[in-house]
Amino acid sequence: MIPLDPDPARFGLDTRVIPTRLGDVTVRVGPRTGSRALLLLHGAAGSWTTWTPLLRAAERDGAPLTDVVAIDLSGWGDSPAPRCPTSVPDLTRSVAAVLRAVGYEEWVVIGHSLGGFVALDLAVREPRATRAVILVSATGAGVVDAIRRPLSGGRLVPWFAGMLLAMRFLALLPAAGSGLLRGLARAGFLAPLSAPLFANRRAVDPSVPAALATEIRPKSFLLAARAADAYDLEAWRAIRVPVRALRGEHDVFAGGRDSDGFRDRIADYTEIRLPDAGHFAHIERPDAVLDVLAPVLTAQANGSPASTSAGSPRSSVA
Repeated sequence: MIPLDPDPARFGLDTRVIPTRLGDVTVRVGPRTGSRALLLLHGAAGSWTTWTPLLRAAERDGAPLTDVVAIDLSGWGDSPAPRCPTSVPDLTRSVAAVLRAVGYEEWVVIGHSLGGFVALDLAVREPRATRAVILVSATGAGVVDAIRRPLSGGRLVPWFAGMLLAMRFLALLPAAGSGLLRGLARAGFLAPLSAPLFANRRAVDPSVPAALATEIRPKSFLLAARAADAYDLEAWRAIRVPVRALRGEHDVFAGGRDSDGFRDRIADYTEIRLPDAGHFAHIERPDAVLDVLAPVLTAQANGSPASTSAGSPRSSVA
């Protein structure tokens, strides 16, 4: 499996710090070749580096991704915690401000987990600028229900309910539990503890659980949970751009009715299930994400709507 790579120069990306109303946001920006950005939004307990297996797989296939804008959301990666409590729309406005600050007025967005949640809101609030959305194991109604109703909702996504409880505990510790997490990593316990996130833990490169030890932000996780709790999922009914989704069959953060929730609220929604992936399909199966991304980018370049088919990822079932 392709490792994470923390060196932006390896992919021709420049690091910039953009001031927003939430505070400074760190972003990695690739060479500009067109007028439309490819925006990458990571999930909770992650940063821009979660996308490096996808970038490397595209290079390996001889079709490197261009006009890349990879943001560390406020409170994650190299972006400091926001100055004040945030909502999902606040995060969305911050993301749009960063995109415009680096010179783009239109974009295709790929969002993983929490980043998928923000990507959908970006399509709601920036309907002209957001040309298409690709979701990778996006946070859906099941997780939101678990946040709002920990007992009844948590039974449907018990791994998320457990993580939420763990984040509340870690947030109470000195330095938000960072020492404990590093200790677990050094002792070799973090990799097996993170095993449920993947279809096959033994196939996951050691750089992935190692990154979890340094990138988990319990306080930011709880702020994100509060933001999701306050969000009106019915806002997604306003989305008119194509939304293409991938979700691993072994995604422990997916509620039983998540797919129906997306499909009922989003007019042009198509989903593919990957039998050999968990919550991190872009790390476990970057080829599948590229298979879905390619026709979307081609359609956008040609000025035509994205295909109503989500594509046919290699070695997967639709």
